[in-house]
Amino acid sequence: MDTTITVTVNGEQHTNEVEPRLLLSTYLREVLNLTGTHIGCDTSQCGACTVMLNGETAKSCTVFAVQANGAEITTIEGLEQDGKLHPVQVGFFEEHGLQCGFCTPGMMMSSISLLERNPDPSEGEIRHAIAGNLCRCTGYHNIVKAVQFAAKNTDS
Repeated sequence: MDTTITVTVNGEQHTNEVEPRLLLSTYLREVLNLTGTHIGCDTSQCGACTVMLNGETAKSCTVFAVQANGAEITTIEGLEQDGKLHPVQVGFFEEHGLQCGFCTPGMMMSSISLLERNPDPSEGEIRHAIAGNLCRCTGYHNIVKAVQFAAKNTDS
């Protein structure tokens, strides 16, 4: 039996009928057509599906859409505001913090969460914060540089 959920995603409210077993990652991608949230493993190992759920990072492949009923969700698509990229997005561009780009949305969401808690993180703190996000291409060096760039260029 389907369940009605209402969520606010990137500032826009959505009400949909969903199967109770539908994952939040699938809901975002297939129902709302927000394909920036990537599905890499379905087991919470890779972090490609990381979103902000009520202000906290969450791996959306481990959350059922019905569990997000009433929640505020931010995806990678919601970072740009009024035509202006988020400082983390600029950092990833300026410091080439991506290669294939598959991990990038989740990596950015985890980085934003870190910078909200700690606006001036050390390299070790950055590496710890992104430890739940796997990247098979970059070696993480430029990702760390991208977060450092964003920390220096974020309005406090």
